[in-house]
Amino acid sequence: MKIESSSDAAAAHRFRIGYAFAPKKEQSFIQPSLLNHASQNGIDFVPISITDSSSSEEAAEALIQQGPFHCIIHKLYGHRWNHQLKQYSSKYPQTLILDPPDSIERLHNRVSMLQVVSALKLNSQFNISVSVPKQVVLQNPQSPDSIHKNTIDGAVEFPVIAKPLLANGSAKSHEMCLVFDPKGLQTLLLTTTTTSASTQPILLQQFVNHGEVVFKVYVIGEYVQCVKRSSLPDISEQQLTALEGQVLPFSQISNSPQPQEGGEHGLGLAHDPHEMPPSDFVEELARGIRLGLKLNFFNFDVIRDSGNPHSYFVIDINYFPGYAKLPSYEQILTKFLLALLTTPTQKDHQLEPATTEEEEEEEEESDHDHLGDGEGGGGGDASLLP
Repeated sequence: MKIESSSDAAAAHRFRIGYAFAPKKEQSFIQPSLLNHASQNGIDFVPISITDSSSSEEAAEALIQQGPFHCIIHKLYGHRWNHQLKQYSSKYPQTLILDPPDSIERLHNRVSMLQVVSALKLNSQFNISVSVPKQVVLQNPQSPDSIHKNTIDGAVEFPVIAKPLLANGSAKSHEMCLVFDPKGLQTLLLTTTTTSASTQPILLQQFVNHGEVVFKVYVIGEYVQCVKRSSLPDISEQQLTALEGQVLPFSQISNSPQPQEGGEHGLGLAHDPHEMPPSDFVEELARGIRLGLKLNFFNFDVIRDSGNPHSYFVIDINYFPGYAKLPSYEQILTKFLLALLTTPTQKDHQLEPATTEEEEEEEEESDHDHLGDGEGGGGGDASLLP
């Protein structure tokens, strides 16, 4: 007698995964290697067609007509898309939505995204502290009082990184700059008043010297992978003086080549900046953030204080990052989805449309008629009868 393996069972029951991404994201993530590996393991990825020309209700109906799916993965934002998912879920409540829009929404604000870090309670055995750099929001960048009220009064210390408060994946949300003193901040605010961004809140996050290295932690469910990337160089007191009044813009730097080992990094470092954080610590940190945010697909950036190897800071969290950069991401994602879809609550669960109230009443009347058929009726277990 042949014993069916879990992989055989998964292949025997094919899973239909709908995906909805912006074109650029779809091109980078939905690689032929992913489609082939997933197909060999019983998963069919199906593109979801999104139309902007129809009304919100028509668009929701179009999504429903493309179903049912066992699972939907997505990286689209906005009220319209959220409404489509809500309407779809009302029709097919069995479909897993990864991830829920309400959970993703927290990552669109650079303050709310990091609140989960402040609430973490890590195992004391690591002898490591994890926090968020001091930061403050300039709700009205056009107001000259905001500089004195929020920085000189001690909320943050210079230098600071100025970021848009809104983090929605747009090009504008990645426009950041390094500001060295109040004079530089004044220059920045005077510049923004001439643009459409002048009314948008700005987050000032205190810059922490971190040895020119950022650790990026990728999470897919319980899977965790930590890699290191180049970051901004440390800043000395002499440089602060020399850069008085300066504003240095920079954009996403996480894709820079990995720093070379053994070079001159940082200023008076208390440790090797290239040394990876303890894996157990990274996994517990990732688990805490995952459970706190109720998300499965994200990554977060961690830096280590140049002057204290036991002090770490989480500076950013991103939804559904560039997983295709990870080796064997095809196997990682497929394994995660199979584990999720073959749990006792999901396995062999038929994707039938949700019944309406009228249909439920008809079913109840039908059951009542069957139970009243007398002895030997085919309506169910007679032991349940009074």
